[in-house]
Amino acid sequence: MSEADAEAAEPTPGKTEVWIEKYRPERLDDIKGHENIVPRLTRYVEQDDLPHLMFAGPAGTGKTTAAQAIAREVYEDDWQENFLELNASDQRGIDVVRDRIKDFARSSFGGYDHRIIFLDEADALTSDAQSALRRTMEQFSSNTRFILSCNYSSQIIDPIQSRCAVFRFTELTDDAIEAQVREIATEEGIELTDDGVDALVYAADGDMRKGINGLQAAAVMGETVDEDTVFAITSTARPEEVEEMVDHAIDGDFTAARAALEDLLMDRGLAGGDVIDQLHRSAWEFDIPEQATVRLLERLGEVDYRITEGANERLQLEAMLASLALENPDEGLDS
Repeated sequence: MSEADAEAAEPTPGKTEVWIEKYRPERLDDIKGHENIVPRLTRYVEQDDLPHLMFAGPAGTGKTTAAQAIAREVYEDDWQENFLELNASDQRGIDVVRDRIKDFARSSFGGYDHRIIFLDEADALTSDAQSALRRTMEQFSSNTRFILSCNYSSQIIDPIQSRCAVFRFTELTDDAIEAQVREIATEEGIELTDDGVDALVYAADGDMRKGINGLQAAAVMGETVDEDTVFAITSTARPEEVEEMVDHAIDGDFTAARAALEDLLMDRGLAGGDVIDQLHRSAWEFDIPEQATVRLLERLGEVDYRITEGANERLQLEAMLASLALENPDEGLDS
């Protein structure tokens, strides 16, 4: 192979790496958007007084990143040997608690007072597994610290919650996501337009992972990442398209509203849940009376529940638009 061929065979820097891992913050101070959480976690590390922790909040808000950053700061180069990460959604049974966690907690190690076990998606554990986990936390509290991550803390039994310092990770602000995607774009040499940033922030909806993945996917399409590219690659409807669909329905033009919905579902490939989410986010921006917005949100809740329970999403969304079209917006969308 010639030197030129060898160079051509080498992967392009940055193109074969997953950016959410490449740019994952390694230190607590590098985590964006959680100014009320990071200082408290940093104080635990600095005082060498780490309790059991519970991180609760939506996906993509930095729970796993925070757990790994704690391990890196406590153990430095030895963090991987002293940090066990398990995903409870893949391993739901009680055997996980009895076997893997206990084996790790019992194993010998030197130089540190304790090891860290990070249990991701802990709300997916069965009740029996959570009860076993509670007993394990008691049994190995002298040499093991647990960090539990969950979307809904209400799914974790009270005896476990009472043993943890609970941190609630909220959806990240638009400013935090914008700062991160701009930083990555600069590092990767990507031309990122202002409307492209706005589109990434809108598509992310508080989820940093979505924002970074959207940027990487859009960057593959060309040298410039703009609004059109982002909305196309993330299968996200523009806010004005969603608003136009609702406006048609409220104006009584069900045919036009149905056509707009069909374009989103069939031609654009959006899922029914995506349409519901975007309607919910944009509801207060529609030019309709406040009472009408309240009724719209009520119907969105009904449709979301029915789709979650297995109803036909297209049928439910069309029924919602039909109900809007049959009502007088001046009367507040009364039934």
